[in-house]
Amino acid sequence: MGEEHAVNSPPFVVTDGKTVEECQELIRRSLKMVKFLKEHLEKAGCAFGDNFIKAVRCDNSSGGNFARGVGIRVCSNHMRTQDDVNQIVIHELIHAYDECRAANMNWKNCAHHACSEIRAGHLSGDCHFKRELLRGFMKIKGHEQDCVRRRVMKSVIANPHCSEAAAKDAMEAVWDVCYNDTQPFDRAP
Repeated sequence: MGEEHAVNSPPFVVTDGKTVEECQELIRRSLKMVKFLKEHLEKAGCAFGDNFIKAVRCDNSSGGNFARGVGIRVCSNHMRTQDDVNQIVIHELIHAYDECRAANMNWKNCAHHACSEIRAGHLSGDCHFKRELLRGFMKIKGHEQDCVRRRVMKSVIANPHCSEAAAKDAMEAVWDVCYNDTQPFDRAP
């Protein structure tokens, strides 16, 4: 994408996904659930036009991504259910919110990227116990933070500007501040 870096969700592999049209309908339904995030994005000064969230077919294994100046793209061919779409939309809206509220957000900076991934993983419900169980991770205690860490690493390593070592160092350096930053929520949902 040239200078713009798309912030991809962690790998999301589905072989029997939706068509673009079916996914666009699921996105429309999802928008009813994310009014709070949409309102806070607009309050932070970022426009949320009709094409801000769009269904597309993807060649990679990501469920979707956010890119500055482009918006959110949901990979229809990797979506099966309304819940899949809701999860991606919420996760990517957290990235959009972070982009909007931070005047110096730089997705090439591993610490900036890691921070937004920590927030998106923690605040979106990506790592809810039920989701982790369905992924085959059955740790009872501490599963949420382990999941967020695992998913942050997958995403930040995919950033061409971040090596595995740089991603790990960045995640550890910003963990406490970013994990505890629940804006625009009062607390983690």
